[in-house]
Amino acid sequence: MDAVPSLTVLLDDPTLPGELRSIAAKVQDHQRITFDEGVYLYKHASPGYLGVLANHIREARHGHNTYFNRNFHIEPTNLCVYDCKFCSYSRLIKQRQEGWEYTMEEMLDIVRKYDDQPVTEVHIVGGVLPQYDVQFYSELFTRIHEHRPGLHVKALTPVEYHYIFKKAKIDYATGMKLMKEAGLDSIPGGGAEIFDPEIRDQIAKDKCTADQWLAIHEEWHKLGMRSNATMLYGHIEAYHHRVDHMERLRQLQDRTHGFQTFIPLKFRNQDNQMSHIPEVSVVEDLRNYAIARIYLDNFDHIKAYWAMISRSTAQLSLNFGVDDIDGTLDDTTKIYSMAGAEEQHPGMSTRELVELIKQVGRRPVERDTLYNVVTDFADFTFPDAEQPKFYKLPVLN
Repeated sequence: MDAVPSLTVLLDDPTLPGELRSIAAKVQDHQRITFDEGVYLYKHASPGYLGVLANHIREARHGHNTYFNRNFHIEPTNLCVYDCKFCSYSRLIKQRQEGWEYTMEEMLDIVRKYDDQPVTEVHIVGGVLPQYDVQFYSELFTRIHEHRPGLHVKALTPVEYHYIFKKAKIDYATGMKLMKEAGLDSIPGGGAEIFDPEIRDQIAKDKCTADQWLAIHEEWHKLGMRSNATMLYGHIEAYHHRVDHMERLRQLQDRTHGFQTFIPLKFRNQDNQMSHIPEVSVVEDLRNYAIARIYLDNFDHIKAYWAMISRSTAQLSLNFGVDDIDGTLDDTTKIYSMAGAEEQHPGMSTRELVELIKQVGRRPVERDTLYNVVTDFADFTFPDAEQPKFYKLPVLN
């Protein structure tokens, strides 16, 4: 592993305010920063300062390693019983004509489509509808594993689990045990939004509460299993709401050690009920990644979801604490493209992902879902027979 960049440049700067110097010293000494210090960073720290601190932590943990995986998504439906104000993806049941509802066989057909491809993960998440219940998902997970035993099933958020367990009249512990027995391998981080109850009630009324979201992850962790966590930022929340969100995650992680990755999710404002709220800048995106890396000292990984923030911003984020940029996707998710993300058909080949990472001096490492190394692409040479993709350009008359 390469030498970790020193923080001396910050600590020796006579113009640096005392509070920022104190935080830098804590990072250097591997000490935890406080809630108030987290808010202070949002209010007073420059992007350059935050980048130095976050990159120091990132390289101390991972060197130049930058992780990705070969994955695809199944989104069972975009119809939903909930009406989240920030969501551009879902449609209410009364808007059925604008949506889709995959059957079990249609979802299995998506899995079969990848039979000859070296994917390692299927990511399953979508809207909440009554027919997608405990029995349905138990059978789906089981049949996926019967068809392809080595494929990691990362599926459903606590929003979905809370609904289906309540409908089945079972508690979270029982429900998560049933999911594990059916073949669930890990849980994605979605549905967290913002934990503060007043903000959550305004943007995601009626879906599971913050405590319920955390409780479902805790029960999953008690089974010895892993999950991810997210935070939706850049809408009506204040800085202290972001820090409160990360503080609750940090406390649960102290107890269970079951989270592996934190993914900040940028609010995108196209075609939803919050379209009047402007999106935050790329600079704010980078600051947010950096503060997440500094604050969440017990999380191993910080992920930038390239399909949400664009390829170029994902590259920039690798100098602001991020060590993972998600996977190949293969144009199998619509959640962010429908909200106005730059990537309208998100998908990259392994070669494209590797080159994206190498372009900014980082080391591309293909991982599986649990961060076991599949292939280190640092010195890998792709065969000449693999030709780049060409896209038809628009013709201007």
